[in-house]
Amino acid sequence: MTAASTNAASQSELAAEIRPRRIVLTGFMGSGKSTVGPLLAARLGWRFVDADDVIAAEAGCSIPEIFMREGEVAFREREHAAIARLAGESALVLALGGGAIETEATRTLLLGAPETLLVHLEVELATTLARCRGTEHLRPILADGVNLADRYQRRLPLYRTAQLSIAVDALTPEQVVDAILNAARRA
Repeated sequence: MTAASTNAASQSELAAEIRPRRIVLTGFMGSGKSTVGPLLAARLGWRFVDADDVIAAEAGCSIPEIFMREGEVAFREREHAAIARLAGESALVLALGGGAIETEATRTLLLGAPETLLVHLEVELATTLARCRGTEHLRPILADGVNLADRYQRRLPLYRTAQLSIAVDALTPEQVVDAILNAARRA
């Protein structure tokens, strides 16, 4: 057996141990969704999709451009439609944008979707600031400390409705993947 076929066999065995057919990652900016997601998908032999990438590709412009041109309400409608389409796929790790959890229809969809494990990567606000330093041009909210803290506090209880919350501040991305896989085996 070659190394590639051994790796494929171990991915297949691991995926067979996992009851959910899709794992959805939610959390505040800087929680590691875009870092952990591809690692988790690779371990399972699944596909990784970032919902924001899908939305931007479908709109033909960046997320900030959608917000500027169409406003947040239109963006959230696009976001919900994309997540609803993706939530039916199998063998998928899906990373949500930080605000997706605020849309009640999206939360309800993900929490009620059969064979879906919604995972909250919980991060302290101080960790977010440290991890996102230097990305203020992409995330203008980072420059508005009061608004950022309010947004964090508003979203935190919504994130915690997920079937699994993992405090990720002190964990490596690989440790987060291990924690998700251990929980998914028991799901």
